[in-house]
Amino acid sequence: MRKLTVPLTLLMAVLPTAAFAYVGPGAGLGLLGALWALVAAIGTALVFVLAWPIRNMLRRRRADRAAASREPTVDAPHAGAPQTGPGFGNEVSQRR
Repeated sequence: MRKLTVPLTLLMAVLPTAAFAYVGPGAGLGLLGALWALVAAIGTALVFVLAWPIRNMLRRRRADRAAASREPTVDAPHAGAPQTGPGFGNEVSQRR
């Protein structure tokens, strides 16, 4: 009998039994709220981690376009060259 006491005690402690208790809706709603918050936090983190390389690519592309538009073209005068013509402040006044 002594050899069966310990295994039977462990078996009874491990086997599930019916718990006659009432769990109200507040506990379930709290659990659902916490679960939704966890899912939203993980989803937001994934979106930001996956969007990071795309945002960097778009920023780099925008910076490259801005740099390309600032470079002088063949038709544009050089930065150090004097500019002449109407609108540059070197026209001669015709009225006297």
